[in-house]
Amino acid sequence: MLFNSFPFVILLLTTFTFYYLPFLKKMQIQLLIVSSLIFYGFHNPELVLLLIFSALTNAITSYLICYGNSKIKKLTAIIGVCANLAVLFFFKYSPLFAKTLLFETSSFGAFLMSIPLPIGISFFTFQGISLVFDVYSEKFFNNKETIPRSFYTYTKNVVFFISFFPQLIAGPVVKAHDFLYQIRIKNIQNIEWQSVIKSLILGYFLKMVVADNLKDFTYWIAYPYFLNQSSITLIIMLFGYSFQIFADFAGYSLIAIGLAGLFGYNLKINFNFPYIARSFKEFWKRWHISLSTFLKEYLYIPLGGNRKGRIRTYINLMITMFLGGLWHGAAWSYAVWGLFHGLALAIERLMSEFIKIPRNIFTDIISMILIFIMVTFAWLLFKLPNFNHVIEYMNAIANNFNKWDDIRIITFVPIYGAPVIIYHLVHLISIKWPAFISKEIKPVIYGIMMFLILFNSGTSGTFIYFQF
Repeated sequence: MLFNSFPFVILLLTTFTFYYLPFLKKMQIQLLIVSSLIFYGFHNPELVLLLIFSALTNAITSYLICYGNSKIKKLTAIIGVCANLAVLFFFKYSPLFAKTLLFETSSFGAFLMSIPLPIGISFFTFQGISLVFDVYSEKFFNNKETIPRSFYTYTKNVVFFISFFPQLIAGPVVKAHDFLYQIRIKNIQNIEWQSVIKSLILGYFLKMVVADNLKDFTYWIAYPYFLNQSSITLIIMLFGYSFQIFADFAGYSLIAIGLAGLFGYNLKINFNFPYIARSFKEFWKRWHISLSTFLKEYLYIPLGGNRKGRIRTYINLMITMFLGGLWHGAAWSYAVWGLFHGLALAIERLMSEFIKIPRNIFTDIISMILIFIMVTFAWLLFKLPNFNHVIEYMNAIANNFNKWDDIRIITFVPIYGAPVIIYHLVHLISIKWPAFISKEIKPVIYGIMMFLILFNSGTSGTFIYFQF
């Protein structure tokens, strides 16, 4: 179910209405669970069984870690993590396994190739891993919260945590120690309406006006359509896709944060103006923050982080980014994308030990431009998962200067990409001059975005990260 669909509006209004009724306050969690299951299973009801299975598996294993036999606590945690990884591997990577071993034409290979990819599986299995890991490491107690002794209450809370519909399909990846302590009865007077409305308007604007309009032009990046495009058109389309993927995913995250706020829950920011990053390290502190922090907390640090010497640090970094890339999709191109970023991070780290680049406005601007260009070209591995197509696209850029430019693409991509540039530039200027945009102007800006949402939205389309 899409956030910008009529059925979702009905579901949201109905859920919100009943959620705050005084005589139903004690049933708030149950109500959100039912709404979340309807949201998830709207087009494929059978997938609800997988979501429930995942939630119950994590509830049982994490509860046993806390209240079961302490002698097998570690074994139970390992089983819980492996169960999540097994579900993720079976449903997401079985086709890749069949293709890699070249037996997709056999009966078993055909079976693996036919396994459907449940929407949002990468997100809710990661949340299950965070639950098991956090309970095992007792992170809940850092928040002065205890796990309910009642198995029913605890299971209810876990099912809610795993299935909460705002972040269920495409994140942000919510960690257990950031969410479970928030579970309690909510009151409508405690809603932070200003931040909720701003988040929703900006999120829907980025998705419906920017991303949905850009997708009609970046569509032509697909093979074989790009082969006959001019070099200038190909470059503009690629930068358009860079703007699109940011607007699409950042838009989703903002909508999710706003929707969660309507029900009294706080989700952490997932994007912090990533295209002004001056290094790849800074980029990953700004882009898909919930994933990068998850990988750091649950993979990089457990592997040893930077505590076991220089060589081990680089190995851990490459493993983390390789798996982070593969998390995005069941194709080796995603792993290569992760390795590219891992290699860039490693080179930056190595260079910083020998070269100290002076910080000034000139070097900052040059660094931002270079990082943005490299990140943008790497997005080709997302748009064209087939390596051969990526190579052909780059060859077309190098050889198609004599072809006619597509006037519509080179005109409208910059127009619809401009809000992303303005969004980042305004933030940069506001760092230096916080009063750059006055309080009187901000409502006007949000009003303009609301007008454009209503009258200049693109054709409705799924969010890019739904495929992950």
